[in-house]
Amino acid sequence: ARVAKAARILELGPYMQRKPRELSGGQRQRVAMGRAIVRQPKVFCMDEPLSNLDAKLRVSTRSQIAQLQRRLGVTTVYVTHDQVEAMTMGHRVAVLKDGRLQQCDTPSTLYDRPVNTFVASFIGSPAITMTRSASREGEVTIHGLPVALDRATMAKARGDVVVGFRPESWRVVGADEPGIEIEVELVESLGSEAFVHGEPVRSLDDATVAIGADRVTFKVIG
Repeated sequence: ARVAKAARILELGPYMQRKPRELSGGQRQRVAMGRAIVRQPKVFCMDEPLSNLDAKLRVSTRSQIAQLQRRLGVTTVYVTHDQVEAMTMGHRVAVLKDGRLQQCDTPSTLYDRPVNTFVASFIGSPAITMTRSASREGEVTIHGLPVALDRATMAKARGDVVVGFRPESWRVVGADEPGIEIEVELVESLGSEAFVHGEPVRSLDDATVAIGADRVTFKVIG
């Protein structure tokens, strides 16, 4: 009865008479979860269960595992090196480095308020960009572009600070706005969005370039 119930939950009914070699990678993964379900555990422990699947199957199986966890209501400890899996599936995420816990919190808190530069650089794709700057009179300077600090940050900032800014915190600006000129090295077009990779050239007050040119000017907005 437990096997039949697990098969229904995992939609494995049509494959119950097949040999393991006749199953796809995703189906084998669901069989492994079914074997755990029939034991009625109090905790599921999953150690990189999607690492051997191709990209498309990884996305669909990730969704199935998340739905299964909500349906069964069983606490699940899920180990992964893939930050996307951690951020999309976890209610609370623990970030480890060299066997030491760096931060344990909700995905949104890890992203918005990392406790150190390692967590900040580990969470987020494309990765956060960090640079060292001196804080003076309530602002920092990023490649010549002054950026104002909020009051909470101003109270903590003393001398040189590490400034981190995520890609979505910048936008392309026009000719009448100050920004940082970027020498474009690569543009990754994903259809709905494009990632521009490059190195800062200098700060300037009048930008006259746009995406598609050799250089593009950005301004921080957050």
